[in-house]
Amino acid sequence: MQSEAPHGGAGRVIADRYVLLNRLGSGGMGHVWLAHDQQLDCEVALKEVVFRNPGEAERDRTARVARARAEARHAAVLRDHPNVATVHDVLEYDGLPWIVMEYVPGALDLKALVTRRGALAPAECARIGLAVLDALTAGHDRGIMHRDVKPANILLAPDRTGTPYARVLLTDYGISVQPHTQETRYTRTHVLIGTAGYLAPERAQGGPPTPESDLFSLGCTLYYAVEGYGPFDRDSEIEALTAVVLSEPRPTLRAGALEPLLAAMLEKDPARRITAADTEAALSAIVTPQAHPRTQSDLGSQPQWANATTHTAAPEVLVSPIPHEPAWYSPTPPAEPSAPADRGFGPPPATTTRRPRHRAWALLAGVATTVVLTLAVGGIWYGVENLRDLGGSGSDGGSAGGKPYGNAVGLTEPLKDGDCVHAVWPDKRFSGTPLLQVVPQCAGPDVDGQVMAFYEASSAADARAGGAAQCEQLTSEDRGLLVDVRSYPVLPTDEGFDAAGQRVVCLVLGERRPMYGPIGRHREPGKTVMEDTATIQMRDCLDKITDNKIRLAWCQDPHQSEVLGFHEMSAGTTYGKAQKTAKKACFENMPPEDYGYAPDTVLPDFWISEDGWKKGAHFVVCTVVSARGGTMEGQEA
Repeated sequence: MQSEAPHGGAGRVIADRYVLLNRLGSGGMGHVWLAHDQQLDCEVALKEVVFRNPGEAERDRTARVARARAEARHAAVLRDHPNVATVHDVLEYDGLPWIVMEYVPGALDLKALVTRRGALAPAECARIGLAVLDALTAGHDRGIMHRDVKPANILLAPDRTGTPYARVLLTDYGISVQPHTQETRYTRTHVLIGTAGYLAPERAQGGPPTPESDLFSLGCTLYYAVEGYGPFDRDSEIEALTAVVLSEPRPTLRAGALEPLLAAMLEKDPARRITAADTEAALSAIVTPQAHPRTQSDLGSQPQWANATTHTAAPEVLVSPIPHEPAWYSPTPPAEPSAPADRGFGPPPATTTRRPRHRAWALLAGVATTVVLTLAVGGIWYGVENLRDLGGSGSDGGSAGGKPYGNAVGLTEPLKDGDCVHAVWPDKRFSGTPLLQVVPQCAGPDVDGQVMAFYEASSAADARAGGAAQCEQLTSEDRGLLVDVRSYPVLPTDEGFDAAGQRVVCLVLGERRPMYGPIGRHREPGKTVMEDTATIQMRDCLDKITDNKIRLAWCQDPHQSEVLGFHEMSAGTTYGKAQKTAKKACFENMPPEDYGYAPDTVLPDFWISEDGWKKGAHFVVCTVVSARGGTMEGQEA
């Protein structure tokens, strides 16, 4: 048998046809090479099986060779799928298989992309998820389970127009199996096949591979993409496997509208896990949210959907009040009988026909309530089992008379435009459903946020299905001018839908601290006094009162400074050091010329709230002042 190639192997000719050019990467099974196909005069990728340990048992060698052949065979079945890396051929050379694959220039796997650039926006994760899900389902329809869905096995590459990362490819079918065939299993006894932290709980406990287990792994992968780390990341593989079986996923911070879907995909019981069809519908709704008319109370311009720097908490009905307890999707009603048809590859169809569910769902009698709702895209019916407090406090649902948003929220009257609220969370901030109280004066540390928009819903079900995404969209313009904030939807219950005005309330809340006062259009120039950076927004005109107080001014009137933006300093920076370094930091990060100010007309300046700094809000307000001294008016860009 062949050992690892000497001198790196570049220049070797494999099977009198493929010239190895350079190594693209290495994995557990061997190397992947960039090679030149001398017959077709094109570049291809070759996967080589390498045995690094001369003492490796013959059975293990046989298993690895079989895995390579299985990868080629299974990927070849899906070779026409646009989201599966194409396998052109498999050949024998020196007694070992070599897999000839499509070479994808400019490709980067999802793990490397997130490592290099940070977590992705929820809508971008949903786009990637749709492509991978379509590839997985195509394999499932042919009885092929992938068994190792993870970020490193998803390639992102430019499409034909050159758009970076537009093309999504699922790779590495090396450990995939067809459970319902007579295919020989070449796996070592007592060895789990898969990747710790991405393996479904039933697989970690020795269960067979199923479409449901692949879906769990996809949920872990999307979690990694949107959060920047895995839901069960631990210090060792054993700890990760234990967490997969016994622990709930780490709470999300950036998932936004993706959060309730991730909870449903990461359900530990495969019988209660969301199906591929329902996952497809939910991902589609995030990628392309339904358009709805805006209300008269929201007078801003229509912003673009999706913002990589914003966060949206999950809707009340999809988040259990029990900390870290996932919500569930209940089954889609069975489709009308129809003649079987071959599944076509490509994007999900625009019809409402979905693949039938293959498993029955177990309901949690006595501790769960089932609410039927309609997903806005595709007319798909969901049933959401929402776990309630097991401590005997009764249901948090909307059956409470006179409470438009249910017992958990606690309000007896619907929220109005501009209402300031205090939020009391059951655990930590943005975990679970908060108890809300209106703060009439809209001032002080009790002000956690403010009502900034409304989403007119056609039903309570529509509110639950689309409220989070719509609030993220409707508040994106306001949030884009502020710092350290996120959107949160307050959802009406079924019984309280009419009392709530048939609409979802869109709050803008402080991410890590209170807001201390009104924000956006609810502030009044000349009267609003601000004591924290939370209520200041870009392009504000300000008059300094003290080191801890500034007044919002009319920009057409004389004023002392104008806000360019915000600069966050490290947690270890003292207030004194910040005062000494802030001006330089603002000038380097926000040159006034970049904001349209004529050279030599303004000078960089800053404002820091000492009280806010001591409370952990290490934000510098970067401003400009007149280069002539005195006040400014009519100079704003």
